[in-house]
Amino acid sequence: MAPQPFALNGDPGLGEVVVAVAASLAQLAEVGAREGVLPSWERAARFSAATPASNVATALVEMALLDRELHWASMTIDELWPERFNTPTQVTVSLLTDVDWFVDESVARIRVKSAPGPIGDRTLDSLSRLGVPILVDYNCSATSDEDVLAQVQLIRSVATISAVEQPFAAGNVIDHARLASRLDVPLSIDEGVRSIRDLTQIVNYRAATMICVKPARVGGLSSSRALFTRASELGLRAYLGGFFESPYARGVHRALAHSCVSEPSDLLDVEVQPNQYGAEVEIIESRFGVEPADAMLSDAECLSVFS
Repeated sequence: MAPQPFALNGDPGLGEVVVAVAASLAQLAEVGAREGVLPSWERAARFSAATPASNVATALVEMALLDRELHWASMTIDELWPERFNTPTQVTVSLLTDVDWFVDESVARIRVKSAPGPIGDRTLDSLSRLGVPILVDYNCSATSDEDVLAQVQLIRSVATISAVEQPFAAGNVIDHARLASRLDVPLSIDEGVRSIRDLTQIVNYRAATMICVKPARVGGLSSSRALFTRASELGLRAYLGGFFESPYARGVHRALAHSCVSEPSDLLDVEVQPNQYGAEVEIIESRFGVEPADAMLSDAECLSVFS
């Protein structure tokens, strides 16, 4: 999974994550040297500093450890996490760019990125041709209830709205709770979901009935599974959201969703681009990861803790 270039809405930028990854690897090497073996992927979250950058770094390290363990055990991810749900697929389009949308017919829900303000006739026409419910995602851009209510009313005149996602800033449960009481569609929290405590706050304030869990944001796979379990206990409808995943990360997230989530989630394959060595990255169907090209590995720096 790749962090965004710059910090935004409480999520770290690439530079912060690079520093956090270096610290996480150093700690991993220290633990491995002390114990004589690298720790299991399930322990990675315990080493997190619980900062936004550390959460992303932990998710990266945790996934690498999991891939290593699956290699050594000759296991597949489906054997580790048996499929429990036929999780539907969600995809994302944007009202903020003048680009035509091409949506796969298998999609069950479409996240539509928006911001307060007028919507042009061409965009409304595009929305009217979407044959499935949409989730309107404001990415913390709203400043008042009226910003959202007016646009929701306009959009629902041409499309079916299944939910409104994160209109206000992360952590602002008060404004979300007030808006939720005025909306006649569910409200979902995305950027505001980073820990179990956040779920408790959301429920206590009645700020939302849905949540989006992004593994990189919450500290990885183990933390995500704990959040999905707790959300179910609290009566929150949870779905798995995508960030900037590689095919490797999207593959494991797909397995995670099928094990934990019944709500439409970000599961579609990620397009693989030719790398700088001119070779395609090979997708390993028997697990979930990728196999780097030999030329790529020959130029890579390697941290070797144990053989």
